[in-house]
Amino acid sequence: MDLLDTLTAKGLRGETPTREEALAVLATTDDELLDVVAAAGRVRRRWFGRRVKLNYLVNLKSGLCPEDCSYCSQRLGSKAEILKYTWLKPGQAAEAAKAGVSGGAKRVCLVASGRGPTDRDIDRVTDTVAAIKEADPAVEICACLGLLSDNQAERLKAAGVDAYNHNLNTSEGTYGDITTTHTYADRVDTVQKAHGAGLSACSGLIAGMGESDEDLVDVVFALRELGSDSVPVNFLIPFEGTPLAKEWNLSPQRCLRILAMVRFVNPDTEVRIAGGREVHLRSMQPLGLHLANSIFLGDYLTSEGQAGQTDLDMIADAGFEVEGVGESTLPRHRADIAAAAGGGCGTGTAGGAGGGCGSAAGSGEDADADAAVGGGCGTGGGCGPCGGHAHAAPAASVGAAEGTDAEKDTEKAADEVRTDLVRVRRRGAGTELAPNA
Repeated sequence: MDLLDTLTAKGLRGETPTREEALAVLATTDDELLDVVAAAGRVRRRWFGRRVKLNYLVNLKSGLCPEDCSYCSQRLGSKAEILKYTWLKPGQAAEAAKAGVSGGAKRVCLVASGRGPTDRDIDRVTDTVAAIKEADPAVEICACLGLLSDNQAERLKAAGVDAYNHNLNTSEGTYGDITTTHTYADRVDTVQKAHGAGLSACSGLIAGMGESDEDLVDVVFALRELGSDSVPVNFLIPFEGTPLAKEWNLSPQRCLRILAMVRFVNPDTEVRIAGGREVHLRSMQPLGLHLANSIFLGDYLTSEGQAGQTDLDMIADAGFEVEGVGESTLPRHRADIAAAAGGGCGTGTAGGAGGGCGSAAGSGEDADADAAVGGGCGTGGGCGPCGGHAHAAPAASVGAAEGTDAEKDTEKAADEVRTDLVRVRRRGAGTELAPNA
């Protein structure tokens, strides 16, 4: 296919494709899917080899957010039955982080719900970072606290934070459809504040909210222009209690095409599969490793992820290897630029000098990973997912005749609890149960 030959050649040179070429990737057929994955996989291996960076989320403050992000389980008015708690103490957060690091994570993403941090909140995070780095000086720290005020990014940098996550989530043209309590420009401003302070910029998107292919391409090109070192790709997990509860628009094939497009547009940038990985890629998760070079390990902010050991087994079985603490995540030319700026996503020195959060999410991250997957922290920009919900219901099947018994059965099934999709997190930080690192 001429398209894939062109995209591969550009990617191997570190060049950005045109918008038309990016749109064409999303328009490929299922018959072409493995060819698309193979082409994007060549680009991924050119810049990142077969390494997979592991990231671990610690939810410092859960729920009760005043923002109205439509995808988020922690949003204002959310009825999702998630954990709700105020700030963890530094020792509690350090203990939670230890679980992830012991499982192979080289980066810890500290996420807190809310519009943005107060100066007192910055003090809390400062104390938490000190506690985590006292136990492991080499660990990379990414903060995801929402919209930043003047000088807060500088304070985080001075405290030892390596990166800041704040996802753009969707295109500027459709942003007002998912959030009204802040703007797309507010998000861009926070990413720029973080970058300006020498923090690695981690910013990504949420797919599956009803956006068009053009919207997806718009936000991915915007992230490229912003200079995001890490792009977390979240896949919406619709759950009860939010306005997007019925938005089941994704298939494993669609998710793989999105990841491939993101890789082609960001050939030498950390691409992370964040929230919704287990729900939407399902048995095709290993193929995602050929496109992305980073994932979250274990659980997310408000939902349980795949077991940590299962993640590690999947990486090994697919022929990949976990990226070590002393290895640079970014290619040399990107790492040098990031280091010169004073931060750097995944510059990856053993002394912990670089490395930004590439997350969720993750939140919502992202570092913005599940509810929306991607949504979560502070105004929904989570380093990893905000959290999928155990009561998520699938969309009704199409094709039953109106008014028939088949249609009634379908409607009944759509109202049933789907615990097979995702479970609300009841373990780890903020609970008395051990985490699933």
